[in-house]
Amino acid sequence: MDDLTSTDGARSYAAGLLVGELVQLRPLADGDLPLLDAWWQRSEDKALQAAVVVPRPAGSATEQFRSWSANDGRTADVGFSVVERATDELAGHVTLWGATWWDRSAELAIILGPDHQGRGLGPDAVAVLLRYAFDELGLHRVALKVWAYNDRALAAYRRAGFTEEGRLREVAFHAGTWHDHVIMSVLEHEWRARRQASISAP
Repeated sequence: MDDLTSTDGARSYAAGLLVGELVQLRPLADGDLPLLDAWWQRSEDKALQAAVVVPRPAGSATEQFRSWSANDGRTADVGFSVVERATDELAGHVTLWGATWWDRSAELAIILGPDHQGRGLGPDAVAVLLRYAFDELGLHRVALKVWAYNDRALAAYRRAGFTEEGRLREVAFHAGTWHDHVIMSVLEHEWRARRQASISAP
């Protein structure tokens, strides 16, 4: 549990709030945009992102990343670049979007560069963002959607504490077949219980 009973405790809390074991979340920089856009446009990932594969021009995702990452208080959305601590390299981007203060709920989205996948950076970034969501933003629920055929993501989100709420049935048509969109979420009390269990574990 963070100690905010002193000046030093408050400084320590703020300094570590967006820092994980492997990654750090920081504000979006203009220099991040070309790489993030290139990752977003990768043709081999299109079926993991959308209900229909439609190639788009280079640079078309730039304004979306800017919007997600404005962090200016005009909306409740927040977004951050993901940086690998060991190398200080840009690894991806995470956002909490669609947030509304009256229901204290938001949707999580993450993208990682191909060279930064399968190394634990994604789960660490999600863990940091969940801590920020529940400990700092005061959210009650964080949700996400993932395609039913994205087995790696489904397994990773379950390990992170997300529970399947339901499915939007047969809303994507790929390779001549209809596919479901899985809705998952984690609630604040579930997240706190998992964190306490991990702290208490020998």
